[in-house]
Amino acid sequence: MNTAPSSDTVVTSNRARPGWPEIFAGAATYVVGLLVVSVTLPLVENAAIQGIVAFFISGALGLLAFAVAALIRIRALRPFGFRRAAPSKVLVGAGLGVVAYLLGVLAAIIYVTVTGDAENIQGSYQASAAGGALSLTLALVTGALLTPLGEEAFFRGVLANALLQRYRAWIAVVVSAAIFAVAHGINPVLPVAFVVGVLTALLFRWSGSIWPGVALHGMNNATALIVPLVLGVTTG
Repeated sequence: MNTAPSSDTVVTSNRARPGWPEIFAGAATYVVGLLVVSVTLPLVENAAIQGIVAFFISGALGLLAFAVAALIRIRALRPFGFRRAAPSKVLVGAGLGVVAYLLGVLAAIIYVTVTGDAENIQGSYQASAAGGALSLTLALVTGALLTPLGEEAFFRGVLANALLQRYRAWIAVVVSAAIFAVAHGINPVLPVAFVVGVLTALLFRWSGSIWPGVALHGMNNATALIVPLVLGVTTG
């Protein structure tokens, strides 16, 4: 009896795993989107509104890049990590979100000390958090829910996922995190994004799901919005 897989089975198996076509298609979409945003976002003059819009765009760009990557061959969500994760793993991700925030603050301090670049690139995000109850709510919805979902879908579900299947884990984790960091620009946010990228890629490898990473990313972003707001209240 012939037990070798048929050619159809092999093709199906290969196409059920993201690879270079998905990476290139998604990345091209993301880069074009960033170029458009770099021109149009400065036109929004109100800092609080600009922060909310920037959060929305971050999530939307990630989802758009993911959609393009998924539709070119695979056309299914599960191979990209959209699968159920045990609640305990999601809770671990949420807890690591606080750790990521603290490590990110330390990494940003080191970056500023070494480079002298102390630009507050997140000023509009902080302004959106401090703009009142509605503004804070919108900032949390877009920044702690939509942005993590979009960025994890592409940077972990496509990029880290594909690299983890082709290279040693530490290479895939570091390279995907570095690309994620550079996508945030060469500024004090870069080391913060790198920390988040490393931890979420490790969570993806551990769980096979994007949801623990979404939880980590969301908790990190929520903490980054709320802590400056609280400190501003208590010190002001």
